[in-house]
Formats: sequence, structure tokens, C-alpha cells
Amino acid sequence: MADGLNDARAMRVAEVMNDFRTIQHRIQQYRVNPPQGQQQLTGYAVLRQCHAEAQGLLAANFNAGSAQSSGSSPETLKRQLQRILIDASARRFRVQKVYLRAVAAMRWVQARNQILQGQQPHAGHAAALQRVETALAAELATITDDRIVNELRQKDWSAGHYLAEDPSLATLQSWIRSQH
Repeated sequence: MADGLNDARAMRVAEVMNDFRTIQHRIQQYRVNPPQGQQQLTGYAVLRQCHAEAQGLLAANFNAGSAQSSGSSPETLKRQLQRILIDASARRFRVQKVYLRAVAAMRWVQARNQILQGQQPHAGHAAALQRVETALAAELATITDDRIVNELRQKDWSAGHYLAEDPSLATLQSWIRSQH
């Protein structure tokens, strides 16, 4: 039975997809050229991985599956929009995780640059550089699925978005696993 919420569902899909696009643009702004011989250092490696993951998410096709049902009834449209919302939400969730990791890596780059001030690393920098490494590891450890979902929901709630049918964390995790 049609419930009259398909316009709200379509609007929600558009909001989530727009958020995904915005986060992708932010990630692309985080570009650095590591100094010669330092490309494999943790922060640079994390940033490279973030760019690769973001590109992979952008290039991934939508798995329509049962979303491409025949018919144009309001109930069919409802099921299609719900399926699309799960896919879009999972993509946004994943790209937000990538973004938070990229932000942490950029903090690492900035802190490292502040310590080195254009110099080559030497023994006098060792303790400060180790603190930066430790801070990066600690920040990356705080980027959990629960945190991401809670932050996205809070942001959406504050913006007054329709959240009644947003997928749960368990649904997002299941969807992501099924796509790999």
C-alpha cells in the first residue's frame, strides 16, 4: 500500500547523494607531494590509500538488483527508493570514513612539516616525530563505524532531513559486505 512518502524518499536520496559528492570534493583537496624518499611514511601512505578508496567509490556501479522491478506503482517506487537509499547511504558512510582518515593524515603532514620546517629529519626530531606518529595512530583508532553513523545522523537531524527510513548501521555494514 502506498504511503505518500515517495517524494520525501526521493528528496532524501538526493540529499545523501549530494553529501557524498561534497565529501568526495573535500577529499580531492587533500593533495600533498611527499619529500623524496618519504612516500612510504604512515601519513603519506594513509593519504594515498584514501585517494584510491575515494576514487574506487566514485567509480563503483550502482548494484540495482531488485531495485529495477517492473511496474510503476507507488509501492514499486517505494521499494526502489528504499533500495537506492541504502546504496547511497552506504557510499556516503564509506566516503565519510575515508574523509576522516584523510583529515587525520593531513594533520600528520602539517604537524610533521611544522616540526621539520623544511629540514631533513634527524635525531633531534625523533621524539617530536614519534609523537606525531602516535597521534595519527590514536586518531585513526577513533574513526569507528559507530562514530561515523552518529555524526552523519546528527548532522542530518540538525539539518531537518527526513530520517525515518535511513538504514541502520547493521544494514549499512551488511550492504557493504554484500557488495564485495
